[in-house]
Amino acid sequence: MPPPSPPLVLLTCGDPAGIGPEVAALAWAATPDHDRARLRLVVDPGMIASVLADRRGLPALPVTEVTAADPRPSAPGELLVIRPDATTAAAVAPGAVSAAGGRQAAAAVQAALALIRDGAAQAMVTGPLHKQSLHAAGCDVPGHTELLARGCGLPDAAASMMLWLPGTGGRGGLGVVHATLHQSLRSALEDLTADRIVAAGRRLVPALQALLGRPPRVAVAALNPHGGEGGLFGDEESRLLAPAVARLASLDIDVTGPLPADSLFLRASRGEFDGIVALYHDQGHIPIKLLGMHRAVNVTLGLPLVRTSVAHGTAFDIVGTGRADPTSMVAAIAAAIRLVAAGWRG
Repeated sequence: MPPPSPPLVLLTCGDPAGIGPEVAALAWAATPDHDRARLRLVVDPGMIASVLADRRGLPALPVTEVTAADPRPSAPGELLVIRPDATTAAAVAPGAVSAAGGRQAAAAVQAALALIRDGAAQAMVTGPLHKQSLHAAGCDVPGHTELLARGCGLPDAAASMMLWLPGTGGRGGLGVVHATLHQSLRSALEDLTADRIVAAGRRLVPALQALLGRPPRVAVAALNPHGGEGGLFGDEESRLLAPAVARLASLDIDVTGPLPADSLFLRASRGEFDGIVALYHDQGHIPIKLLGMHRAVNVTLGLPLVRTSVAHGTAFDIVGTGRADPTSMVAAIAAAIRLVAAGWRG
């Protein structure tokens, strides 16, 4: 019996007005993982060819349009692209919010999602979206996580966002899942429940097990300063967090908490924990980006698919300057392939 074909992994550029196309091209040329997966970039061929020709510091990659059924392997020296919905193709000014940019970004994600749901591809790795461009295009979602959840016919709360910081030397790492998604701090605190904390922890554990190859050690972050100081600074620790931790422990999860957030991430960075349940966006994002902004990877949990992403934004201010860094995209490609190989799906 012949060996199975390497998985088909789809890349998207995100908003074409940002650094996403540059990052995708640079990562395509730099990733060592072409021998572990067949990579395809879901993008309008004319747009990416124009970016390669016009923006500084990019590799000279010939662009070849293919279909998802094309079995050829990918390689660093030739960009293999799958065209999404052709009706969205339009000129986009670099570094500017536009409905056209939002439409192209959303169309690429939706095309990649359709191929995965049809079984033609096994994972997607996404570039950065711009929320204002999405909204200008009439796409009323806060970000990729919610866009994908709705594309799977699920509510936003069905998905969780995890930031994965790979360990050095390809070993270990730290994963931070968020109990709430892209929303104001006030609304996040209003939405925070023990059920959401438990759901986030339950989604975190199998993803980390797939990435680490062993059961992870997990901590739940406290919400209030000093873990609430016995109720002096709030009762969420006793009312929501401690019961959630007890429920996670009853599922045979190695879990500790709630622990004061101001020291928890330092402890985790020193290897005490493999995963953290953060309670709102910035509680998890700020420390992970301080620990390794360009190595971090965004992973969507809770959906029936493998999706990883860069952990940075569109960076309109540096488009075309030659300063785009593909490290996060390279790490996201590696993480997606590892999750597929482990048989993990959401």
